[in-house]
Amino acid sequence: MVSFCKNLSPLCDRFFIFDKTYSMPSFDIVSKVDLQTLDNAINTVRKEITNRFDFKGSHVVIDLNKKDLKLNLEADSEMKMTQIIEVLISRSMKQGLAGEIYDLSKEPYQSGKVVKKEVEVRNGLKQEDAKKIIKLIKDSGLKVQPAIMDDIIRVTGKKIDDLQDVIQSAKAWEIGLALQYINMKS
Repeated sequence: MVSFCKNLSPLCDRFFIFDKTYSMPSFDIVSKVDLQTLDNAINTVRKEITNRFDFKGSHVVIDLNKKDLKLNLEADSEMKMTQIIEVLISRSMKQGLAGEIYDLSKEPYQSGKVVKKEVEVRNGLKQEDAKKIIKLIKDSGLKVQPAIMDDIIRVTGKKIDDLQDVIQSAKAWEIGLALQYINMKS
């Protein structure tokens, strides 16, 4: 049909509108971690901890399980464990990762002479977190439609300005997640 219209001249433009597709502007909200950047941050932490004077001769293990996205930390005392976590967060932020990617909710536990802690790396949005974000978007009063798609939230709206307002308000939310805003389509 389109090739037929090209042969007919400008009159065909009035009757057939096949080439133009109208879609609403949209963007996606995700919570993803770049594994290579995470690995670089962990290696930087290992290097800094081994070079620090207060950790000389101490038992320190910083191990990243890339399959399960878990970080296993071991230190001589809880004070050293706290220092490792502080260095981990600061070095991750310097690498461009948000500090919220680490789930520090589990308490360290004593295992023989060492203190161990398992830290999960949050990658992707869980269903309950996505529901919280959708509720916050709907409570904002903007004329947009959020939808959950696996671990992505797609936000569509008639105006791109409304979508930008959603992004600005989302940056102010304190939900404890590192969010990224990708695939802005107008």
